[in-house]
Amino acid sequence: MLFLQTFLPICVYFLLIILIIVGIILGVRLIDLIERANSVLDNVEGKVNSLNGFFNILDFTTNKVEGFTARVFDLSSKLVKKALKNKKNKEDDYE
Repeated sequence: MLFLQTFLPICVYFLLIILIIVGIILGVRLIDLIERANSVLDNVEGKVNSLNGFFNILDFTTNKVEGFTARVFDLSSKLVKKALKNKKNKEDDYE
């Protein structure tokens, strides 16, 4: 019994020391992993920011094309309404 009272605390302390060492090693590796992930994210952010000019030009172009097509559609719809109105007026004149 005396043997167990002296041996078990030594085993527990030994296992706790191993657990602390493993925790420190994992913590250091985790910090290294986070630093590498930050560098990759910074690199990606820089590349995305370099494309902002292209996207601004693309957005400007699509806005102009959309405005042009809206004008063309409005003019064509006005012409169709005018033609239908004239046709209706001509039909009324025949009666």
